Amino acid sequence: MDQVIQVVGALLILVAFAANQRGLMGPHERRYLWLNLLGSLILTGIALHNRDIGFLMLEGVWAIVSAWGLVQLARGKEPGASH
Repeated sequence: MDQVIQVVGALLILVAFAANQRGLMGPHERRYLWLNLLGSLILTGIALHNRDIGFLMLEGVWAIVSAWGLVQLARGKEPGASH
């Protein structure tokens, strides 16, 4: 079951990445950030459960950055803008 959950988390991130690469979704769009946040949260939970520190760091930071982008959008700012 762990493997199925891992694949779902990875697919969420990879769908966003592939859509961005094809020009179908921008990196500052809510759906892109949500896909990344949900996928990284799933993978963070698995990394935490398995005590995989490197994977936990990667996915934890990925989740934080995605969440920060969503907060910025909610505030009416474009993620990544300097001011």
